[in-house]
Amino acid sequence: MSRNISVGIDIGSYQIKVVVALRAREKERAFPKITGFGYAESRGLRHGYILNQEEVAKNLRLALDQAEKAAAVKIKKAFVSIGGVGLSGVTVNGSVIISRADGEITDLDVKKAVDASQSEIPQSFSLNRRIIHTVPIQFKVDGKPVYGRPAGMKGTKLEAKTLFITCLEHHFNDLVETLGEAGVEVEDVVAAPIAASLVTLSKAQKIAGCVLANIGSETVAIAVFENNMPISLEVFPLGGNDITNDIALGLKIPLEEAEDLKRGAIVGVTYPRKKLEEIIAARLSDIFDLIEAHLKKIGRSGLLPAGIVLTGGSSGIETIDDLAKAALRLPSRIASINFGEGSKGQIKDASWSVAFGLCILGLSEEDDGLSGIKLAKRAKNDIVGWLKQFLP
Repeated sequence: MSRNISVGIDIGSYQIKVVVALRAREKERAFPKITGFGYAESRGLRHGYILNQEEVAKNLRLALDQAEKAAAVKIKKAFVSIGGVGLSGVTVNGSVIISRADGEITDLDVKKAVDASQSEIPQSFSLNRRIIHTVPIQFKVDGKPVYGRPAGMKGTKLEAKTLFITCLEHHFNDLVETLGEAGVEVEDVVAAPIAASLVTLSKAQKIAGCVLANIGSETVAIAVFENNMPISLEVFPLGGNDITNDIALGLKIPLEEAEDLKRGAIVGVTYPRKKLEEIIAARLSDIFDLIEAHLKKIGRSGLLPAGIVLTGGSSGIETIDDLAKAALRLPSRIASINFGEGSKGQIKDASWSVAFGLCILGLSEEDDGLSGIKLAKRAKNDIVGWLKQFLP
């Protein structure tokens, strides 16, 4: 495929989504344009990780066929997201003594400081895990915070505070192998909340501070942003299916009917409205309690001016933004997808945000800031180039 074409694949527990986009041009201005998409029911997954590769590959092929037909291209390579309960983030500190005699900090010192912080990851957290994103959150020179790049400054000691986003090694390998079975080469693997943030959050929101909550069918993935970069990431084993199950039990109705009721797809049938609202609110309260506990853990409870942005398949539940606002004491809104300046309007179905975000990554120019997100692979695996993408 041409480098002007990008493919994003989001393999979720509820649905597999494939999006094809190209870099269109209008009056010397480039912007992404969607040319095809496909989707299929997810089978063979549990809480976001693959249990049956053959079944997932079969359904992925169905989604790929739809997208290929619509876009009139053969999909050979793609950016793919990884989520599920195996995805997590850990923040650690590391330090090095400046190597040069005159005390000037070099790019090599910066790399060594980040490597030193990686060596401080607790073994209990690193065992059987793979680092997929390395995000330097803050540097200090001789104990004083650095605003911008530390390279070129002078001092005796350089400290790095770094967020490492990791996934379980076997989940990563299963994902890549499954794409291979479907005939697709993986260009890079991206944490699902990071991909979604590219099309659901503005630079102003990321700078001020916000939390993006992707409420899927079996998991809730959150990413906290501040100063235009992710500072924390976590996944909880709760989701929209739990709400559906509660409705089915509470109202004594079939699961399929409960799912339609949750999504507001049933009309003309009378159910006890108050009881339904109580059931949904109770489960959503559990989800927001987990998010609040995490924000307290990282010292951001009630302190994110841009609030919480809700995305994912279950973000369309009525009054969910009001419940989030009350539970977290933060501004709250439902995400809409902004797919570039050249796109006409916004896409309201936020369940596609991960797949669209992956396309944005694929179409990015080498000098694009991407609101602070860049893949290590696209920086030619040069750790210094990778770090520069996250610095102001």
